[in-house]
Amino acid sequence: MRRQPRGLVNTFVGYSILIFFALVFLYPFVIQLANSLKTEPDAAANPLSPVPGPVSFASFERIFEGTDFPLWLGNSLLVTLVLTAGRVFFDSLAGYALARLRFAGRRAIFAGVVAVIAVPGVVLLIPKFLVLNQLGIYDSYTALILPIIVDAAGVFIMKQFFESVPASMEEAARIDGAGVFRTYWSVVLPMARPALITLTILSFQGSWNEFPHTLVAVQNPDLFTLPRGLADLVSGSLGTGTQYPLKLGAALLATIPVAVIFVIFQRYFVRGATEGAEKG
Repeated sequence: MRRQPRGLVNTFVGYSILIFFALVFLYPFVIQLANSLKTEPDAAANPLSPVPGPVSFASFERIFEGTDFPLWLGNSLLVTLVLTAGRVFFDSLAGYALARLRFAGRRAIFAGVVAVIAVPGVVLLIPKFLVLNQLGIYDSYTALILPIIVDAAGVFIMKQFFESVPASMEEAARIDGAGVFRTYWSVVLPMARPALITLTILSFQGSWNEFPHTLVAVQNPDLFTLPRGLADLVSGSLGTGTQYPLKLGAALLATIPVAVIFVIFQRYFVRGATEGAEKG
């Protein structure tokens, strides 16, 4: 009974700290939403106010009518969908090969995959540009997709998961006459649903928000994705002034698809990460 008040105090302090940090992280999103609904003078005079006054949707009208936002949105959808599908397939295929197949240089290849994860992406920007230029695919959709259609982190995740799958399941399939790909596709891959969902979410988020690669892959404004287009807006391509409502409204619209995907598949994402940690 004497310990009960102390436990309540600890619980109250713990929740207070969590609420404080939650507000700290959420406040920038509140400011983003509020400023996107403000008029230009109100946003310039009170940029940190969470209450717009008056509420205005002029910034959203200008986003769709005065910018190339619809074009950027279409490019992002195309690139993201292709990259997500490609990464899920090729990362799982490579992860299965590294986890199950025995061939010369397997350990060296896996070490190279881990090394790629450790290398900062900015280091590879100039080599990427040189390779794309030499291959003749610079400034094209192929340049946006092909160099990053396989993700080293995704290969690592899938390899670790496949190694946790009992080998007896595959042996039974081989006894029935299934080949390597058939075993992977029909037996092992359905068992990897939690890892696949996790990889899908990470791939979608990473592809949708990809910005550095677009800097060295394309220069034609017709090929800009949302991150590249938003960077163009932030740099002041539409003229002078802060233009906070326009910029933050465009950023808000670009954030919505990723937020929706994460909210819908959050429980699968957490479950997949938990199961992967337990099996690893």
